[in-house]
Amino acid sequence: MLKLVVAAIWISIATTGAVLYSFQSRQSPEDTAAEPNAFQGLDYVKSGVISVPLFSDGKVFGYFLARLVYTAEAKRLNQLKLPAEALLTDEVYSYLFANPQIDFTKRDDVDLNAFRDGIRNAVNERIGEPLIRDVLVEQMDFLPKKDVSPNTVREASIPSPAEAPAQ
Repeated sequence: MLKLVVAAIWISIATTGAVLYSFQSRQSPEDTAAEPNAFQGLDYVKSGVISVPLFSDGKVFGYFLARLVYTAEAKRLNQLKLPAEALLTDEVYSYLFANPQIDFTKRDDVDLNAFRDGIRNAVNERIGEPLIRDVLVEQMDFLPKKDVSPNTVREASIPSPAEAPAQ
């Protein structure tokens, strides 16, 4: 009878030890969590069309139009108090106005990688931590002022004198 009790205790201890060991080896600590990549852990924030007027000698000479996509960790984006799109759009405006050396009229002189890195670094510096992983360009255009007609909408809605109904 004593042999049976000792065998049962031994089997219980061995089984409990095996179960504890398997749980400990199966769970990975949060410190060694995998780095987020393009397939997991990252979220993106898509900006609306950003239109920034560009000035030369105190006059508007064109408009910079862009639609950008920002990648960041989803957990950290959810912790922001401000809407991410508003913060990122504000930083694009600030970056473009603070860097007058960026000349979008000369396509050959625009360094797209420096532009993306500059925006990413400016946002991360403003937040105080490396939140933004990458800035992707979905659309980027320069529209000269001569191509923009300020009266287009008004002219379309006001009938010409020949089309106006007689009173």
